[in-house]
Amino acid sequence: MTITCFIRYQIDPFQKAAFRQYADAWGRIIPRCGGELIGYFLPHEGTNDVAWGLISFDNMAAYERYRSVLKEDEEGRANFEMAHAMRFILREERTWLEGISSTLDRPREVAP
Repeated sequence: MTITCFIRYQIDPFQKAAFRQYADAWGRIIPRCGGELIGYFLPHEGTNDVAWGLISFDNMAAYERYRSVLKEDEEGRANFEMAHAMRFILREERTWLEGISSTLDRPREVAP
C-alpha cells in the first residue's frame, strides 16, 4: 500500500518566487532522501495564498526512514532554514492519504 503525504501550505502571496525556490530544492532533496515526489503546486488562479506538495512512500516505516535521512541532509536543513528566515510559509498542514490504485495514472481518453 502506497501512502501519500498531502501538504497544504498557506503562503505569503507576495513571496511566491521564494516558495518556488523552496519547492525546486525539494525536487532534488526528496528523491535523494527516499521519498517519491509527486510534485509541488503554486496557486495559478483563484485563491492566491495556498500551495501544495505531495510525496509518496511505500508505508509509514519508509516515511520514518526518509525523515531520518532528511534530518542529516545538508541541503534539506538549509532549505528549512531559508523558509524559516524568509517567513513565506505562514501555515502548513499534513494529511496522509491512501491512493485508490484503479484511479491512479489513468490516461486521458479522447472521444472519436
